[in-house]
Amino acid sequence: MAILEIRKYPDPILRRKALPIKEISQELIDLSKNMIDTMRNASGIGLAANQVGYNLRLIVVDGLKTSGPLVVINPEIVSSEEEEIKEEGCLSIPGYFEFLKRSKRVIVKGIDLQEKELTIECEGIIARAFQHEIDHLDGILFIDRLSPIKRSLFRKEYKNLEK
Repeated sequence: MAILEIRKYPDPILRRKALPIKEISQELIDLSKNMIDTMRNASGIGLAANQVGYNLRLIVVDGLKTSGPLVVINPEIVSSEEEEIKEEGCLSIPGYFEFLKRSKRVIVKGIDLQEKELTIECEGIIARAFQHEIDHLDGILFIDRLSPIKRSLFRKEYKNLEK
């Protein structure tokens, strides 16, 4: 499989709301495999299609207690519980990490590559990964969830990181 280019902030595709997937094609299956390879190559635990230049509602998440990474088409969070503050980063904003409040537990629904309905109950870092990747599909970056002061500091810090 191929390693895809991960789009970096401020690439405009990261701000687009991804389009729902209506049918599963071989191209989509190949894309999902390439996304898994790309995510692993970058040492990530999740990746959204728009992060690799495809405006589609497709994510991959690794680290579940299953046999391997999970591909979720048209994912949505249907339930969330509690909140916790943990450090978070993003493959599209390399080198920047910040503490962020997210739900501790979530239930995600979607479909897999065999068009089977999925219901995933998860907590901790995997719940955070699902929230983070679904945000990507809605054109939201984790920096958008920071306070105005922290966002301002991010812009200054990120300009220095790019140099």
